[in-house]
Amino acid sequence: MGRIIFHIDCNSFFASCEEAYDPSLKGKPVVVAGDPKERRGIVLAANYLAKQLGIYTTMPLWEAKKKCPSLIVRKPNFSLYRAISQQVFERLQRVSPLLERASIDEGYLDVTEMASVHPLILAEHIQRDLLETVQIPISIGIAPNKFLAKMASEMKKPLGITVLRKRDVPNVLWPLTVETMHGVGEKTAKKLNAMGIATIGDLAKADEIALQQTLGIYGSRLKEWANGIDHRPVNPEEGGKRKSIGNSITLPYDVTEQRVLLDILRQLAESVGRRMKQKWVVSATVQLTIRYHDFQTITRSKTWDNPFQEAEEIFRYAAYLLKKHWNGEPIRLLGITALDVFDRKEAVKQLDLFHYEEEAKTEALRKTVEKLRKKFGGTAIQKGAALVEKKGEQQN
Repeated sequence: MGRIIFHIDCNSFFASCEEAYDPSLKGKPVVVAGDPKERRGIVLAANYLAKQLGIYTTMPLWEAKKKCPSLIVRKPNFSLYRAISQQVFERLQRVSPLLERASIDEGYLDVTEMASVHPLILAEHIQRDLLETVQIPISIGIAPNKFLAKMASEMKKPLGITVLRKRDVPNVLWPLTVETMHGVGEKTAKKLNAMGIATIGDLAKADEIALQQTLGIYGSRLKEWANGIDHRPVNPEEGGKRKSIGNSITLPYDVTEQRVLLDILRQLAESVGRRMKQKWVVSATVQLTIRYHDFQTITRSKTWDNPFQEAEEIFRYAAYLLKKHWNGEPIRLLGITALDVFDRKEAVKQLDLFHYEEEAKTEALRKTVEKLRKKFGGTAIQKGAALVEKKGEQQN
């Protein structure tokens, strides 16, 4: 007896939330973007009617309006999206307690114990219930494991229900390009292509040792998935708990010099930022921990408008907290924590096109710096000010 796994995927979630909040938008082309008054805004989400007109995510807003002069633009309302997401998952929880939240708009449901109800009938019931009560359209993939269920839910949108069995894999999945496979990002696809692997079928038949040499242990997992094998259980605790990523350091001596403390904060911020990138998460809240020479410990935090991940932003926020809350007494421990981290997919940052392009230009530089530090050590590249300070200390 195999498992029966549903992958629930909310269709054009942010735009659908706007329609649920304002029913007058239904049947009209709608996008979620930056400030509608700004010509430089970019499209963050589009409903299916807008997509049919050739509008897509990251398209400049002026171009989207050129394609559709009657386009309706809504500014991001992340609190609304979170509230509706909570309603969706609360209703799914009533179907089965084995519910794993994968992101703000998708999750896995293990309905194996409900074998008395035909999976298609159950899926239709869930789809109809969410559309009638929360006004959110969903697609459902039905399969014996999480990977196949995820792939199935992508095959028919909006309001699709697709069954994908393991025996269907050679005919349905293998002809597809590796770029379309869940778990294969742009970088991984390029590495696979360089190995002569163009389709999911090529990946399924690829040499496992060669895959491990290129992608590590993840290469073996991708090969299993390409063959329709996925042993991961639906874990209700996996996505339900909000996690934090932090780092702290006990200083070798009590410190009172602000410049030294800031230098330490920068190192901590780089460590936290690096780990956040590895886990593909962002946060909107920084917490600073200060332990004084007498072991009195305080924690102070602040939440900012936009989610962050970059070390420079983390450092700037931590430095703000230090300057605001440090009482001037000697410090023996400092710590930085990014609270309530969440998947980058959930992050809606209101960027106009200028800032979007600006970030894209600096991303290559950031990645190069990270690679050099990983290869040669964390002190391989430092800010000029830090080197001047160290040189001055050596001369003293």
